[in-house]
Amino acid sequence: MTIYEEIQTALSDLRAQTDIVPRVGLILGSGLGDFASEIEIEASVDYSSLTGFPVSTVPGHVGRFVFGRIGETPVVCMQGRVHYYEGYPMRKVVLPVRLMRAMGAEILFITNASGGIAPGLKAGSLMLIEDQISCFVPSPLIGPNEEKLGTRFPDMSHIYDEELRAIVAATAEEGGVELARGVYCQLTGPQFESPAEIRMLAAMGASCVGMSSACEAIAARHMGMRVVGVSCISNLAAGIAEHPLSHADVVAAADAAAPNFKYLVKNSIAKF
Repeated sequence: MTIYEEIQTALSDLRAQTDIVPRVGLILGSGLGDFASEIEIEASVDYSSLTGFPVSTVPGHVGRFVFGRIGETPVVCMQGRVHYYEGYPMRKVVLPVRLMRAMGAEILFITNASGGIAPGLKAGSLMLIEDQISCFVPSPLIGPNEEKLGTRFPDMSHIYDEELRAIVAATAEEGGVELARGVYCQLTGPQFESPAEIRMLAAMGASCVGMSSACEAIAARHMGMRVVGVSCISNLAAGIAEHPLSHADVVAAADAAAPNFKYLVKNSIAKF
């Protein structure tokens, strides 16, 4: 089955459960799934009910699409994502993003939890993603290109939409939310990075590092979506942090940042 056929099959299953057409697709990262309670929920669809669809296996990732509105903006939230380290091929990892585009979403709002590298970042910081480094994971575009989805060689000069970034930055300023800016790097995981790897990433210009998001942004841009992203710094990266890293720390930091995160995402999307 081709990628396009996979998308259409999953879309058919989803449309049997809801006919809502979202404008914004929102990915909720580790520890951030509770944001779904902030929207006026109109429908939900479990990933497991969609043919050939990957299912989240990571704690804190519920594994469903939630449909509703933020202000007047119709949205679909991925309450939990799937990761390359879970063993799924990359085409399956980005299938949820491709499906949201097929539903009608024009904008992809990515969130994630990441390890802070740049000076000034600390656990609980929020960072507006200005660019990304994705060369350490397989491209989701490897293999035969589906011309119905996008061009063979898509430009990635402006992955993160400047107008949308300006809206998020202005929203943060209005609410008194401290918002850093920087470059996100995706590695495969699931192990946390070594101190030597963090030194390498810092030398390359990475501000933070995680195990998702960059591949999703590439798939979204390939299909013509506008992309914006905010990373919740859940911990300082290895060699910077003074204690061993754990997934529990990631979730705890995301919980602590939740009020600012919810304010920022909710009020930004209302302006999109």
